[in-house]
Amino acid sequence: MDKENTASPFGDPELMLKLANYRMPFGKYANRLLIDLPEPYVVWFANKGFPKGELGQLLSIVHEIKVNGLEYLFDPLRKATPRGH
Repeated sequence: MDKENTASPFGDPELMLKLANYRMPFGKYANRLLIDLPEPYVVWFANKGFPKGELGQLLSIVHEIKVNGLEYLFDPLRKATPRGH
């Protein structure tokens, strides 16, 4: 895994805001917020390889949070984000 995919979002409010608002740009869940993607879909990406760049970094963070049972960390982000899909 490259360094860009290992960033911790918890010390970076800008990264957390980006994570709260970033939508999946393609595929079955296009336009869904990354934090709302189903865990099996995120795990599939982890097994196949995350995309390069910002999307891959954010998906990697979502993966770590979901597989470690830390989804409650998304709750404040969901409250601060308009929900329209």
